[in-house]
Order: sequence, then C-alpha cells, then structure tokens
Amino acid sequence: MDEKKLIELIAQITRHMDTVTSDTTVPKNVRAAVAEAKDKLNASGDYVVRIAGAIYSVDSVSNDINLPPLARTTIWNILSMLESLKE
Repeated sequence: MDEKKLIELIAQITRHMDTVTSDTTVPKNVRAAVAEAKDKLNASGDYVVRIAGAIYSVDSVSNDINLPPLARTTIWNILSMLESLKE
C-alpha cells in the first residue's frame, strides 16, 4: 500500500475514533481506550507497530456489555479498517 493511501485511511479511522470519543453515551472506559488507540495510531514510528497497538486498545473494549449498539458498530468498523491496514 502506498504511503499516501495509508495516510488517507489513517485520517479516516481517526475521524471515526473522534466520533466515538465525543459521544457521551459511550462508557468512559471505552472512550479512554479509543482515545489511547488514536494516540498510538498517530504516534511516530513504524506504522505496523502503531496499527497493532491501536488494534489491541480498541479490541480490548469492543465487546463491552454497556456499549450502545451504534457505538459498537462504529468500533467494529474501526477494527475492520485497522485490520485491513495490517495486511
């Protein structure tokens, strides 16, 4: 994958993460995990390591019982996009 497309996809994922972190119906621990994932994704360093760290953070809360259905779908979409970058 070329770098320009990678940067564009990361920006798109970041926008989805912003949606989750700004939603007050999402539990605080989930918002914190998504914010942490966003920080990892936008940090400097090898993009494979950044993506893996973000996946780990988001995956840890993806099945939280208190997640509203729309937020759960958004988180699964974020995970799906992150996984597609990994390949």
